[in-house]
Amino acid sequence: MAAGPRWKKGKDGKDFLALAAAKPMSNIVAELQSSLKRTNLVATISSQGGDAVLGVNSQQAMLLNRAAFGRAVENAGAEKQWFQLGGEEVFYLCHALKCVSVKSESREKQMSEGELWDHLCSASDSFPEMYKAYSHLRSKNWVVRSGLQYGTDFVAYRHHPALVHSEFAVVVVPEGVEFGGRCGRLMVWSDLLCALRASGSVAKTLLVLTVSSSTCELRFPDCLELLVVHERTITRWIPQQCREHRCEPCREEANKGEQDRTRETVVFSYWGVILGFTVLSSLLVYKLRF
Repeated sequence: MAAGPRWKKGKDGKDFLALAAAKPMSNIVAELQSSLKRTNLVATISSQGGDAVLGVNSQQAMLLNRAAFGRAVENAGAEKQWFQLGGEEVFYLCHALKCVSVKSESREKQMSEGELWDHLCSASDSFPEMYKAYSHLRSKNWVVRSGLQYGTDFVAYRHHPALVHSEFAVVVVPEGVEFGGRCGRLMVWSDLLCALRASGSVAKTLLVLTVSSSTCELRFPDCLELLVVHERTITRWIPQQCREHRCEPCREEANKGEQDRTRETVVFSYWGVILGFTVLSSLLVYKLRF
């Protein structure tokens, strides 16, 4: 089980915890939002999937890196720096931060939020619950990355991944008839145990985000206001550790009893020596007299 954030060690004794405290993620995202708004940037989304590319200047590239949005794409000699954004990331910049517009690579016209939502939902049926979980964590200033390599949906960092290890392995569980056959994740004990084992082996806490609603249409982005996220952290119960912990008073009593028995043994041995010496002295005096 993860015991809080695990800050990485910097070269030359750099204190990454102090660095993160001096530059909170909320301030970095606000600065990025302001910069992108001023330049009216347009991201181009793939017509076959949910990934998009965004061209930015050097300052905006630095802010995107610091805010941990997307991944830089190598493009030598280009005036712009390009970033590849996932579906949740591009919709968050467009819908939540409202600092980026989006167009399809097959046409020049910019897409409305509804059109972008339809496109992303058609690329992935699970996009509504995944985006809701992503935006839920991002709004709380967690850095959210793909958890594919850990067998989960996301991993959550307290700050930039270069400064701290990810703290939570996130699994998104939809609940409700609107989600159809995607419901029922982690309902089987073996699935839950596998997720716990995998997250524990990489020093992360398993965070289950249950996304539910009371009858809403997932076809429109307005449904996001009706979706509710419940957070649950799950950890393994290790009976041996619990017994060790609960038996501490018993162990102290046992140690005290052992000490008392040792003390009694020492006292008994002491008086035994004195009694034996007395008897021997009496016998010696008796023999000398006779």
